[in-house]
Amino acid sequence: MPYLGRGPGFGIRQKYFYTASADDTSVSGSDDNNLTLTFTDGLFIDVYLNGVLLDPNSDYNTTTANTVAGLAALSANDFVEIVAYESFSIGDVVPASSGGTFSGAVASSGDITAGGTLFAQGDTAAGDDAAIGYTAAEGLILTGQGSTNDVTIKNDADTAVIQIPTGGTTTTFAGDVSVLGTTPTLTIGDAGEEDAKIVFDGAAQDFYVGLDDSADDLVIGLGSAVGTTPAISINENLVSTFGATTVGKLFTDATNTGDITLDFTAHQNFLLTFTGNVELQNPTTENVGQSGFIVIIQDGTGSRVLSFEGDFETAGAAGITLSTAANAVDVIPYIVIAANRILLGAVQLAFS
Repeated sequence: MPYLGRGPGFGIRQKYFYTASADDTSVSGSDDNNLTLTFTDGLFIDVYLNGVLLDPNSDYNTTTANTVAGLAALSANDFVEIVAYESFSIGDVVPASSGGTFSGAVASSGDITAGGTLFAQGDTAAGDDAAIGYTAAEGLILTGQGSTNDVTIKNDADTAVIQIPTGGTTTTFAGDVSVLGTTPTLTIGDAGEEDAKIVFDGAAQDFYVGLDDSADDLVIGLGSAVGTTPAISINENLVSTFGATTVGKLFTDATNTGDITLDFTAHQNFLLTFTGNVELQNPTTENVGQSGFIVIIQDGTGSRVLSFEGDFETAGAAGITLSTAANAVDVIPYIVIAANRILLGAVQLAFS
């Protein structure tokens, strides 16, 4: 629609559009379907009904609600355009019982204040989302006025999902946070010389994973402050230091006879009671560099024999001879030096 209003000397020009619904019968009474506007002092407007200038050169010099003249008995889908020259607030943007809406773009560099809820509304087509957007380089700015949270973003159940506290720097998310995409990246820190961390807030103990920037170490530790009570520290040369004892997982089986295959990925150490002669089968789970021990206990009968398939090697290919006494305990150390090569150390016999 061509501009038919005032010249540039009257301040900011803003357009609002209103489409009436079937049960809109009046915009000049006091029922919930009225279209009412609250103006600042000295506001000038032009009003169009279905494209026709209806209320020209109106001067609303009051901050109370005003009924736009000439808009009585609107029919369904009547189209109203309001051109304003100063900022004003909208009172019943969506009439309470009708679902009528303002539509169209607002061309303004001034403020728009909604006394109630200001809706950004699309149509009912699938995938047609409503949005509040800003295309300039500054991006979208949200500023709140609450006493508890400066900005609160809620879902359609009126539940706060993101809260940014007034005067604070901590943003709270009420639910899970997903970082999606083909190569998702979550960056913590700004390349400055400061520690960065993720803290796990437990009931009895806190733990953290973080960067100790002074040492250039990745640290997993106890507590919430990086550098305190480290459990594992990994330096820039990938050398790992443990803050306490490391315990390899122990596999225990009280009934072993015949062909036995050890799972070297699931376990590091093995405690096996022989109830018959055993042959250790070639595993598929060994890890190069892995080491540990195999403890063998004779049952109450004793004299159980151990043999191996080819992946297990002994010094001089001499094999291993176990203790024969009932309930005897022998220890065999091992190390994996390559795929399909598990070296067995000298057996330590007859612990009691």
